[in-house]
Amino acid sequence: MTIGHTPDLDDAFMFYAMANGKIPLNGFRVEHVIQDIQTLNQRALNAELDVTAVSAASFPFVDDKYWILATGASVGQNYGPLVVAKQAYSLEDLGRRRIAVPGLKTTAYLVLKLAMPSIMPVEVSFEQIPEAVLSGQVDAGLLIHEKQLTYRDQGLLPILDLGTWWHKTTGLPLPLGLNVVKRSLGEPTATKLGQALKDSIVYAMTHQDEALQGSMQFGRGIDLNRARQFVGMYVNEETLTLSPKTRKALELLYERSHGLQLIPHKPALKYIESV
Repeated sequence: MTIGHTPDLDDAFMFYAMANGKIPLNGFRVEHVIQDIQTLNQRALNAELDVTAVSAASFPFVDDKYWILATGASVGQNYGPLVVAKQAYSLEDLGRRRIAVPGLKTTAYLVLKLAMPSIMPVEVSFEQIPEAVLSGQVDAGLLIHEKQLTYRDQGLLPILDLGTWWHKTTGLPLPLGLNVVKRSLGEPTATKLGQALKDSIVYAMTHQDEALQGSMQFGRGIDLNRARQFVGMYVNEETLTLSPKTRKALELLYERSHGLQLIPHKPALKYIESV
């Protein structure tokens, strides 16, 4: 089975046990395909991988090919992607500014469009967004991954936390990333794959120091304390099994996005559950 995930700390932590022979794989042989989320989103359009991480924003484009695994999601609990700048803009002023975004199919960008429909996006690789803001290439930047923790080191100011905005608007968590499984495998196989992923996450959670050390190669220079903080933000109870609140949030995200014609349709949400 081919399993696609990103070279990011939270994914590395989740898949640590699976990739290092720490858990049984229910008879599967697994090939780990490690690529950035934009590439995985694109590959999902052609159903190239059996299991893959995708942005929640991309799922409506692939829901005819994949089911959602109830395990392995990244969810912001009153925090999430962050808009930063060199100066303190008002939200009204920011809506007329050029904002660097990490991709037009990312959930971060989708939620930013819900919050501020009139923004002028400029696609920039997520690693380079702080530099684009500092150099004046753009007025502000939308940060994801560990950049959410390190922006102050570069003298940038927080302007808008989209996870906080979403929570204030809806009272719900913000689903950002999903793991999906190919429909053509059938439900029994999909369920076994979902269980293997859940077993891997449980192992990492119960052997946190070991799994963190094993994942630090994907930390892009951040220290162990920040790595632990970042993993704690996005690998939690919601990662083990999506809660009813988060499932409701996902439905609402798609309803609002379709209402503004940001996605082609509201996808049918079928979840593959694990024990």
